[in-house]
Formats: sequence, C-alpha cells, structure tokens
Amino acid sequence: MKKVLKKLKNHRYICFLDFEGTQFSHEMIAYGAVLATIDRQGRIVKRKPPIKRYVKAKNPIGKYVENLTGITRLDLDRFGMSFANAMKDLKRYCGMAFKNCTFMTFGNHDFRILNQSISYNLDSPKPIYEVIRNNYVDFQAIITEFIKDDKNNVLSLTHNLEVFKLEFEGEAHDPQNDAINLSRLYDAFMREEEVVLSEFKKTLSRSTFNPSPIDKAIKQLLKGSSITPEEFESYIKEYLE
Repeated sequence: MKKVLKKLKNHRYICFLDFEGTQFSHEMIAYGAVLATIDRQGRIVKRKPPIKRYVKAKNPIGKYVENLTGITRLDLDRFGMSFANAMKDLKRYCGMAFKNCTFMTFGNHDFRILNQSISYNLDSPKPIYEVIRNNYVDFQAIITEFIKDDKNNVLSLTHNLEVFKLEFEGEAHDPQNDAINLSRLYDAFMREEEVVLSEFKKTLSRSTFNPSPIDKAIKQLLKGSSITPEEFESYIKEYLE
C-alpha cells in the first residue's frame, strides 16, 4: 500500500516496538522489539528473534500497571537495566539496520513513554533517541483510517487481528508478545488487500463526517448502483439549497 510505503521512507527494515510504562509518570519499565526485513511491497520476508528488556524506572510502577502487565519492582531490581543501557541494547539488537529502519508502535502512547523516560534520565543516549524519533510511525493511526468497529470506534490490537482471522499469540500486555503481534497485524494489513478494501467500504458507509452529497454517492455505490456526474451534481445542488 502506497500510503504505508511512503511513511517507511524506502527503509528495508521495521523494528516493531512495545513499551510498558509506570502508571503515573509514564516512565519505561520494559520493552519488546521485533526486527523485520521487508520487501519492496512492504511485506515481511524475515523476522529476527524478538527481545524483551526490563528497565529500572526511577518512579513507582503503580498497582494498576502491575496487575495489567505482571511486572513488579522486584522484576526491575532483579532483571532490569538503566534506561540508557536499554536504549543501547536496542541499537545493538538492530545492528547495521538501525539507521535504515522504521520504528513502529501501535498507538502514540509508546512514544510518550519514550519521551518521559528521556526526561527522567539525563544520561540518555540522545543520538539513539533522535534516530527513533525521526523514523517513528504509529501504525494504529494508519489502520484506523481503514478499519473500525460497527460504531466507528477504534479497534484494539487484538480486535484488529480478528478482522484478519488471526488470534493474539501469547499473553497480552507482555511487551515482547505485543511487538510480535503488531508485526503480524502489519503484515496481514499489507498482504490482505481484499480484507482492507472490504473493511474500508464499511468504514466509509458509517462515516458521519462526509458531506451529504459524498455520503449519498458512497452509499449508492456500495449498494452496487452506478452514479453519473449529473446525479452527483444534483446531490451537491440539493445540499447547497
């Protein structure tokens, strides 16, 4: 899909990311990453084994986040690393692909976590952050334009997978699993053009933002009827009266 390829900036790699953060300060406590090689059509042809890292946040995690993710302060103390080292580890994981890579998340909250973590860690490797920021893509913003639920609401990662008849692999809210499943959703979106087309038609038919002439024309076309330029002009005139 050209819309997606344009955002990828001719990169041959995508690093799918998921960040988990503290409840109130939104500081990173863990991340998952999956590096994928894509072809010229943007389809995944190879995935590198995923990684998961715990990050020693300076602020409390919060009970809600602990219950949601299963990540506790004990996990951070036992397995965690500093935010600076976690970012360096991400760069090492990407290897030579790091500077020729798109960094993709599902939703913009992940980028907020990254920004908040930078603000709490003065030793943060700014060059690494700059590369991620300059090559960041929110896939949720892309897919939401085409696929929504029956009430025109945004779908979760899990429910988007269901549109493509895919089940979520592993436990949700584990950053590694979330990154893996994001890569699966992205690849399905790029491969299953007929599914995207079908869902986009439904989204267009339910839209409440189209002006009346466009809305009437779309609904007529979706019913299988043709519409002439004269008919469309009559819709416009009716709307302007």
